Amino acid sequence: MLSKPKHHSKGASPFLNMPYLAWSMLFIIAPLIMVAVYAFLNSEGSLSLDTFTALFATARERRMWGRVYGDSLLYALAATVICLGLAFPLAHFMASSRARTQRMLMMLIMVPLMMNFLICTYSWRTILETHGVINTVLNALGLPKLKMLNTPGAVILGMVYNFLPFMILPIYTVMSKLDRSLVEAAQDLGASRWSVLRRIVVPLSVPGVVSGITMVFVPSVSTFYISQKLGGKGNLIGDKIEEQFLLVYDSSWGAALSLILMVIIILCMLIMKRFTDGEEGSFIA
Repeated sequence: MLSKPKHHSKGASPFLNMPYLAWSMLFIIAPLIMVAVYAFLNSEGSLSLDTFTALFATARERRMWGRVYGDSLLYALAATVICLGLAFPLAHFMASSRARTQRMLMMLIMVPLMMNFLICTYSWRTILETHGVINTVLNALGLPKLKMLNTPGAVILGMVYNFLPFMILPIYTVMSKLDRSLVEAAQDLGASRWSVLRRIVVPLSVPGVVSGITMVFVPSVSTFYISQKLGGKGNLIGDKIEEQFLLVYDSSWGAALSLILMVIIILCMLIMKRFTDGEEGSFIA
C-alpha cells in the first residue's frame, strides 16, 4: 500500500523568511525611514519644510542644484549606456560558448569584484594622470600628452570599470537559460543571425537588461568616491550628500538631498519599467 506524500506545513514559509525580513527591516527600511524623518526636521528639531524651501529659495540655488542633479543623472546615464553596449555582446558570447570558456570568462569578470573598490578606483589615477602610463607611452612615441585625469570622461570611465560586472552578470544569467530550441527553430525557418538576435535573443533578455541597468544606474548616480578621485572636484550629488553628512555635519540637508535623489531614482525606474512592460513576449511579433 502506497503511503500518501507528506505535505509541508504552510506555516513553515513565514518562519524561513524571518531572517530576510529582519535584515531588510534593520538595514534597508529603517535607514530609509531615518532619512525621510531627518529630511523634514529643522535646526530646532521640529517637523517643517524649511530645508526643502532653502534648497530652492533663490534662482542661484535652483541653478546650482539643478546642475548638480543634472550632471549626476547625465554621468550615470552615460555610464549605464556604455556598460550595456559592452555587456550585451559579451554576455551573448559567453552564453553561446562552451562550458569551459564560460567558466574562464566568469572568473575574469569576478576577479575585479574581489578587489577593494577604493584601490581599483585609485589605481586609475596612475594610468590617467599627466605622468601616468598612457601619457608615458604617448611621450615615448613622440605624441602630445593628453589631459585625461580630472575630466568628465575619467569619471565615466571609473563608473564603467567598477560597475560593468553588475551589467554583465544578470544579462548572462538570463541568456544562459534561454530555450535554445527557439533559436534553432528560427534558424531552420531561414532566419538570419541578425533576425534571431533582434526577434528572439534581445526580447527574451529584457529581464536581465532591466536588472543590469538598475544595478549600474543606481550606484552611478549616487557615487562620490569615483568623482572625487578621477574628476578632481566633487560636483555630483553623491559628493554633496557626503559633504553635508561628514564635513558640514548638517543631517537635515544631507537627508533632504538624499530623499530628492531617491525620488528621482524611483521615477527613473518606474519610467523604465513602463517602457519595458510586455517586452518579454514580443519576440513572436
